[in-house]
Amino acid sequence: MQTGRGASLALIAFCQVAAMALWFSASAVVPALRAEIGLDGTTASLFTSAVQAGFVAGTLVSAFFSLADRIDPQRFFMASALVAAAANAAILLVEPASFTVIVLRFATGMCMAGIYPVGMKLATTWAKGDMGLLVGLLVGALTVGSAAPHLFNALGGIDWRFTLGAASVSALAAAGAILFAGVGPNIGKAPSFDPAHALAGFREQSLRLANIGYLGHMWELYAMWAWIGVFLNASFTETMGESGATSTYAALATFAIIGAGGVGCVMGGLFADRMGRTTLTIIAMTVSGACALAVGFFYGGNPVWLVVLCIVWGFAVVADSPQFSASIAELSDRSLVGTMLTVQTSMGFLLTLATIHMVPWLADMVGWRYAFAALAVGPLIGVIAMARLRAHPDAAKLAGGRR
Repeated sequence: MQTGRGASLALIAFCQVAAMALWFSASAVVPALRAEIGLDGTTASLFTSAVQAGFVAGTLVSAFFSLADRIDPQRFFMASALVAAAANAAILLVEPASFTVIVLRFATGMCMAGIYPVGMKLATTWAKGDMGLLVGLLVGALTVGSAAPHLFNALGGIDWRFTLGAASVSALAAAGAILFAGVGPNIGKAPSFDPAHALAGFREQSLRLANIGYLGHMWELYAMWAWIGVFLNASFTETMGESGATSTYAALATFAIIGAGGVGCVMGGLFADRMGRTTLTIIAMTVSGACALAVGFFYGGNPVWLVVLCIVWGFAVVADSPQFSASIAELSDRSLVGTMLTVQTSMGFLLTLATIHMVPWLADMVGWRYAFAALAVGPLIGVIAMARLRAHPDAAKLAGGRR
């Protein structure tokens, strides 16, 4: 029996978030590991960044072989989730400070290439003039999932073994449930194997502009997410003093700031479907870039006003993210949507590996008051790219002609 549109989309969203819990768990368990076994800073950093590096490697392989379009998406998702769950669970069997853990986290990240872009592709097959909203709901749910570890850290008392085990169980549930999600009518024919397919996102100008816009967005997004909690903790310490309560307030504020992006994704999707993809992305990047420039001037000041500004930043910084994916899906050949989404996410997450490490370096060089200002460069480039896409004839394919 074919699962209907509403039920399929709900299942896809559930499976996406449940499987991506493997990624979120890295951020949640690092503080507990550092407290329990004295995990050094380098290993703690690799515990998180190895997942991201693995994802980049996995997406490159997937794009080269067009796996997201040549393999049944449900089975590809299921197999990826099963292997990722096993790799994550294997961490419980080895010394947590060993290099083996980094290898297992890398393998988990590689498997995410069969989950994140494939889940987005499945959602786009059901679009009926609401592509932006559908992808917005999916990315919004993932954004809230990304924020959850900060809430866990604020509440405290979480055993890292339970967190990792629960993440693997969650991924296993996703692997089973995805088979019950239907594939919508917008699915294209599987293409023949041709490594050159992966280059279509660079050859075609409209796709290239959408990808440049996405890279400008990603320059800012993950660096902001990664360091906003540290920034807030440092600012709160200057105004309220160093204490456990200060750290708790910073963690709770960080959860609210990143979580606000979930609302931004959904509202951005509704706006983009009605007013245009390039319109939404240009507005969102203008606001988020302005926040990146302004936030340093609130450092060490009234915590209330600082958090208010950061919530606006958290809302805007990811509100445009689903619309870059929706744009790629609408601009691409239907048979290559999965590959184009995989290429896009691969480039974006590769860039974040640089910007995540850039921010603390800048903080050491010029202080937190100016460290985030460099992130505004990305939105500026992104706005220029999306303005050019807006003037391109292919922009008529976006959101039913709403540029």
